[in-house]
Amino acid sequence: MRAIGRTILKGIPCTQPTARSFSPASPFTASPSPPTTFNDADLLWLPITHSWLTPDANAKPSIWRAASAAAHALPGHAVPGIGPSGEPLWPHGVSGSITHSGTQAMAVVVHHPHALVGIDTEAILPDREAHEIQDGIINAQEAACLTRSGYPFAQALTLAFSAKESLFKALFPQVKIYMGFDCARVAALDDKTLVLVLSHPAGEYAGGHTFHPLLAQKG
Repeated sequence: MRAIGRTILKGIPCTQPTARSFSPASPFTASPSPPTTFNDADLLWLPITHSWLTPDANAKPSIWRAASAAAHALPGHAVPGIGPSGEPLWPHGVSGSITHSGTQAMAVVVHHPHALVGIDTEAILPDREAHEIQDGIINAQEAACLTRSGYPFAQALTLAFSAKESLFKALFPQVKIYMGFDCARVAALDDKTLVLVLSHPAGEYAGGHTFHPLLAQKG
């Protein structure tokens, strides 16, 4: 089972100030498996910067999938380069986000220069691991909120993690700095919605600003 947090934060018409619509974006999911003969030279079929390359052989399939997703989501454009903080460098007039996990990669793009887009996909955490790492993701107040959500705790924590990752990716073009998990807190979670509240100012958004990421679960 996977948790997918998706959020488009600005520049897209929506009916409520805090509701974020996913429909105007152009998503693409890469092939679940790269070629079995995949090697460094195979990357040359895409105009990828050397920042995509890595000596870690285990990471190559993920790189292939992420690059493939980005390429197919941007017909007519070069594959985005990678910035100094690992962020995709999208073409002028385009906003987007990339995520990969396991055998799947996704890219979402919007043909709008100032739309802040974030997407993240995660495998549901094992119960033991969720309890071991929860203090690095949520505080005690958030833990209580997740416990009341009706989800198994590991599933709720994965949803919170993925939602925060999506938000941080979306805000990065404005803030240009790493955002820890304490920069936003889970204010509500149930079977229909998850609410994140900024703990600190981020770009043009003041502390206390509310976001409603869109969530989906697969499998």
